[in-house]
Amino acid sequence: MTHAPARLRPPPLPEPRGPLSAALVASLRGGRGRPLPSVPASCPAYGDDLQLALYTLYELHYQGFEGVPDDTEWDGGLLSHRAALEDVFLRALTADVPVDGTAAHALDALQREPVAGDDLSVSHHLRDRGTLAQLREYAAIRSLYHLKEADPHAWVIPRLYGRAKAAMVAVEYDEFGAGRPDEIHAELYADLMRDLELDTAYGRYVDAAPAEALATVNLMSLFGLHRALRAALVGHFAAVEVTSSPASRRLAEALRRVGAGAAAVRFYTEHVEADAVHEQVVRHEVVGGLLEREPALDADVVFGIRATAHLEDLLAARLLDAWRNGTTALRSD
Repeated sequence: MTHAPARLRPPPLPEPRGPLSAALVASLRGGRGRPLPSVPASCPAYGDDLQLALYTLYELHYQGFEGVPDDTEWDGGLLSHRAALEDVFLRALTADVPVDGTAAHALDALQREPVAGDDLSVSHHLRDRGTLAQLREYAAIRSLYHLKEADPHAWVIPRLYGRAKAAMVAVEYDEFGAGRPDEIHAELYADLMRDLELDTAYGRYVDAAPAEALATVNLMSLFGLHRALRAALVGHFAAVEVTSSPASRRLAEALRRVGAGAAAVRFYTEHVEADAVHEQVVRHEVVGGLLEREPALDADVVFGIRATAHLEDLLAARLLDAWRNGTTALRSD
């Protein structure tokens, strides 16, 4: 049984977290034409204010927002403002992410599994000592992506050719349920959320999500909406697929340990098998096909892989610091 219609309603605009997001939300609420502030170069690139502003602008390309006209998506002033925010974000990533070696080497490094006790392994923590409350927090935070799983990556399809395009479409077909709407991964995640007694409304937990979580979702939209960053999006997709299967196995074990229901466990067990196959297809056909045709994009693939790992590490540090100190990882203000 699918509950998609209830989740297709546009969410309300988020609560601002600073001057940039406040001005943007006021503009979207009050109609076009309101001036937006300049984006200072010193604005914290991974901070709440900038990341929420970027998230809000990107969401105009997804479900939009309640009361905001659909054609706001292509408002010139908003696009210009988004470009200024993206510039700060991209400059920070470029400074923080090393781009050395080849895409093949970067993918090999991802296959070295974190060991139990790794300071940045969220899945190990949740499997070994996570509480039901922590798993519910994790599910709420990850809903920002998983309720639109694979959508940002679909933007790369028109920008690929030959082997890379064919393989990317094959993987995305699986992500979107292989023709069965009840098997769409976003729907399976909604089932997981219901099992954990979480609200499945799209965008419901944006206000509770820390900046680090917003950044991981924004990265996909940033790469997906820019043709010049198409290889970085392929790198991101490869990083997700390579790391997904073992982490999903641990998360399924965590959910079983705390007594979660079958639907919650199923989301992750589905990814254990599917993503083990996808990993090989993405590595050899999507990445391999792209670089066979456009070898000069190798460094961009590496950038996508490393930027993904960098932001996931920042989020992991935020989550684990809170949980190890007995506090919530969710924002409360």
